[in-house]
Amino acid sequence: MKLDIARHFGAVSRVVTNREIDGKPAAVVVATRNYDTTIDDAWEALTSAERIPRWFLPITGDLKLGGRYQLQGNAGGTITACEPPHRLGVTWEFGGDVSWVTITLTEHGAQTRLELEHAAHVKPEFWNQFGPGAVGVGWDGALMGLAEYLASSVSIDRKEADAWQASDEGKAFYRICGEAWGRADIANGTDEAEAKARAARTTAFYCGESPPA
Repeated sequence: MKLDIARHFGAVSRVVTNREIDGKPAAVVVATRNYDTTIDDAWEALTSAERIPRWFLPITGDLKLGGRYQLQGNAGGTITACEPPHRLGVTWEFGGDVSWVTITLTEHGAQTRLELEHAAHVKPEFWNQFGPGAVGVGWDGALMGLAEYLASSVSIDRKEADAWQASDEGKAFYRICGEAWGRADIANGTDEAEAKARAARTTAFYCGESPPA
């Protein structure tokens, strides 16, 4: 499994911001990428129970507004917005925590622009340890998987994908993405040294390495 990690990395813009949700401060990561496909095709790839596992994870549930979904081995939640083919919103429930993911699709010339926003009431100790890359790097991988699938119509091979994540190439991808989220953290006002330390710990986690001292 060989991927052009520089191309995939460069195709994503990354922003970190803050807002209030339900009267509480929330951290927000935003990843944006263009895809060479129609907005209807992108929407179906993101919302079809048949197509989601081809690039992301197996999914079960009632995939309609108000329905519940469950990603195999990962998050579940409720579908809170469904406005085809432009906007999808879900709660992201994992490990006893609830956060919110919103995906917005827009036509951008011959391409479709996808903006993914993940907002959370993050525990201070977790945010101080890992920063925005904790979720940002994971979404980088998902957006890359979507790009590969839309370009080829070939479903990912789960064993190959797992092996790639542990490979030198996979670790290199996690490193450059983690560093990029560190720069986005700095742009949001975090002290440079603190943001770089967070990014290094995030990278170590994704690479299966010991965290830096």
